[in-house]
Amino acid sequence: MEENNDFLKWINGESSDKELVRLKEKENFKTLEKIAHYSSQIATPKIDIAHALKALEVKKKKTVNSGKLILFRTKRLYKYAAAVVLLFTSVYYLTLNSETTLKTEFAQRQRFNLPDNSEVILNANSEISYTKEDWNRTRNISLNGEAYFKVQKGEKFTVQTTLGDISVLGTQFNVKKRAHYFEVKTYEGLVRVHYKNTFIELPKGAVFKVINGVIDLNTTFNIQRKTWLQKESNFKSTPLQFVLEEIENQFDCTIETKNINLSTLYSGGFSHGDLNIALQSVTIPLQLSYEIKGKKITLYNYVR
Repeated sequence: MEENNDFLKWINGESSDKELVRLKEKENFKTLEKIAHYSSQIATPKIDIAHALKALEVKKKKTVNSGKLILFRTKRLYKYAAAVVLLFTSVYYLTLNSETTLKTEFAQRQRFNLPDNSEVILNANSEISYTKEDWNRTRNISLNGEAYFKVQKGEKFTVQTTLGDISVLGTQFNVKKRAHYFEVKTYEGLVRVHYKNTFIELPKGAVFKVINGVIDLNTTFNIQRKTWLQKESNFKSTPLQFVLEEIENQFDCTIETKNINLSTLYSGGFSHGDLNIALQSVTIPLQLSYEIKGKKITLYNYVR
């Protein structure tokens, strides 16, 4: 009951500092914030306040005449009633517009079909989200991680990331968005990338890549080369840091380094089938050594 009162007071802007702190400690506070946000955008039914108050006065007189006296605080009653209406309409709105989230764990890949039968394949440690109810109108999808898309022809299809957006009508392309790493590859059709204030169009075989905020000058890639879809990761002049992170994603392990320059550029690849072979594929060309203890791997400079 105390929690409900705190929420109603918060909706009405009547919360004290102490009550607000107590409410923010609740596990569902983020959901309540969403309710408040979306409810502010809803046109609630118009109510004839004068008529409602008049009816209430008539009811009060009848109650007094019957020998029972009940005191109403009309203003507060109205506020609480409005808050309850607001709450239920907000829950209804959020239910209809709730997001669908699909994700993969480390060392996992998953294939999904979207509402229009477009196909998305999620790489390890990745996540997408979209709203089913708006899909046919917007075809917007949010991505964090890496995914391959096979898009059905139709309205504009947009992949949104925190580093840039990708828009197509019908095509096949790969998007990779990790921390400080953004890459788009076109396998079929034409892809339009919106990065900061720039639009870039990528035809088949073109790549757009940004590493640590710097646009890579390599603009093409070999379409025939194996990718993570065939359980193989390949890199071209990529800092070692991002290569090691991909090994962590594919093998669910943790890699530590000792006195190694993580900015060293690596060109090559590794298979997802065997951890030892994958590590050898990366460390031997760079003259590095490694040690495995359970799920922890330590890399260090090769000692002759």
